[in-house]
Amino acid sequence: MARFCILAACSLFIAVPQGFAQDLPASYIKDNYTRRTYKIPVRDGVKLHTIVYSPKDQSQTYPIIMTRTPYSISPYEENIHRFSLGPNKHFVKEGYIFVYQDVRGRYMSEGAYANMRPQLQRKGGPKDIDESTDTYDSIDFLVKKVPNNNGKVGLFGISYPGFYTSAGMINAHPALKAASPQAPIADWFFDDFFHHGAFFLSHAFPFFDRFGDPRGPELTMQRRQSPNYGTDDGYKFFLDIGPLKNVNPRYYKDKITFWNEMMDHPTYDKFWQDRNLLPHLKKVAPAVMTVGGWFDAEDLYGTFRTYQAIEKQNPGIFNVLVCGPWAHGQWSNASATSLGYVNFGADTAAFFQKEIELPFFNHFLKGKGEHGLPEAYVFETGANQWRKFDKWPPTTVKEQIFYLRAKGKLSTEAPGDKDDFDSFVSDPNKPVPTCERIAFGMPQAYMTDDMRYASRRPDVLTYQTGVLTKDLTLAGPLQAELRVATTGTDADWVVKIIDVFPDDDPAKSAGKPMGGYQMHVRSEIIRGRYRKSFETPEPFKPNEPATIKLTLQDVLHTFKKGHRVMVQVHSTWFPLADRNPQKYVPNIFFANEEDFTPATHRVYRSAEMPSKISVGVLSKE
Repeated sequence: MARFCILAACSLFIAVPQGFAQDLPASYIKDNYTRRTYKIPVRDGVKLHTIVYSPKDQSQTYPIIMTRTPYSISPYEENIHRFSLGPNKHFVKEGYIFVYQDVRGRYMSEGAYANMRPQLQRKGGPKDIDESTDTYDSIDFLVKKVPNNNGKVGLFGISYPGFYTSAGMINAHPALKAASPQAPIADWFFDDFFHHGAFFLSHAFPFFDRFGDPRGPELTMQRRQSPNYGTDDGYKFFLDIGPLKNVNPRYYKDKITFWNEMMDHPTYDKFWQDRNLLPHLKKVAPAVMTVGGWFDAEDLYGTFRTYQAIEKQNPGIFNVLVCGPWAHGQWSNASATSLGYVNFGADTAAFFQKEIELPFFNHFLKGKGEHGLPEAYVFETGANQWRKFDKWPPTTVKEQIFYLRAKGKLSTEAPGDKDDFDSFVSDPNKPVPTCERIAFGMPQAYMTDDMRYASRRPDVLTYQTGVLTKDLTLAGPLQAELRVATTGTDADWVVKIIDVFPDDDPAKSAGKPMGGYQMHVRSEIIRGRYRKSFETPEPFKPNEPATIKLTLQDVLHTFKKGHRVMVQVHSTWFPLADRNPQKYVPNIFFANEEDFTPATHRVYRSAEMPSKISVGVLSKE
């Protein structure tokens, strides 16, 4: 992942692949493409800095493929070309006009920048703007002013640029024929920073430390120095900070505006609702390919919700979902054969780039060949194979319920009257680590990591099936329903789905024996105060049972014969999620040190109060 500007702490910085292998001479782009710079005027008079690379060969016309980004379109020097162009290495030799644009208010573009600029419900006047109008006006300029284009435009972008791709599809310009939002941010409250109300600390803190400062033209040529936190141990660093109200006096010094806004808006209020793009995804481009990775630690929510919103709100358009066995943006890498210690059996990125991404754009922008794409082109992890479906989730999925039972058992048989509850002490001063790895931020590989470290902790409840006698394939979303109680007045709840390998598994991966490996397949967290509403928090009543409903993102994973299915339940997950004091305070971001207190939590598993996981089992077609 290092080849395309990946940050271990927070890979929202992925804009476009900056250095994947082109399999071409280093001078190929300079020898075969002409670079031009434009200041594109949009409807309110602001000018957007745009760099265009056009083929020198004028014997034919070419489609335009465009990326809009807040992460800089450097190099800005006119005599220096980019290391790579387009979504992947195949596009350079194929022949496209490549367009890169600094979004409004970033780097060399004029105007004021807004994080996840809210989409206007309706335009009050001809000069009202949002990201869709900036895109529309830019496309209109490009097709009229850039020489030798064929009048067809495509958009693509990963992560934050994926948001700009999605926004650019809304009320699409007639020339916009294809768009590919990839790992797009869709709703920042649920996507990145507040997973069901729990704040993803080790994701947000390093991101805004690098991204949150103003980056206008006066800073464009300066290299941003990486902060020195004095340690690579994020667990220690964030625990030493103490309550999050200490971040500003110690580190940010009130210079990061959006951090302060997040601290003032811990609930899903109008501030966050306005930054939900999903309801606005209407009248989009004629063809859309939404791309994501099963092990995307940042924007898996955005991938599936974007696909679903487009499907629901744009009947009849070409709308395909692609999901591979990838971390955030890993599909644009030079190779993607594994993540952490889990091997996928082949270079899945190379397959995607050549067999999926290139045919999609070639078909809709060049009229070249059949794209051959189904409604859903997804990789089945565990079995390590690509699958095609005409609907997602597949129509052959059947619901199966797994119940938490006594003695750590996970069973399809509902509990009897004798089953009762399990309990554990949750101490926010000794929280369950994100993973075994020593890392400052959010290590992407935690999404496939070995969970044995957690199974052995007394503050983690573990339930597992017997040894499977045949393969079990889960497809679609997972729904956890826990009946719980706490001696405190607030608590977080984490649910993990884990694939337990046989103890005698002979395989090794990256030198690690896989016998007994507990592969993290899917997980989610909810801040208990939001169990009834993300807008209106509510404390727990001590020792009074309550219901927690938690949706985990989609999967397509096969638990092989001889494996087991495991469910883990715990309350802290640090420093991935910030610490819940477990004493209800109006705003956790301003809690005091003395508010953080241990509490005893119960998870019920009786006939009257069962705790369960509902999954979709894919029947063999």
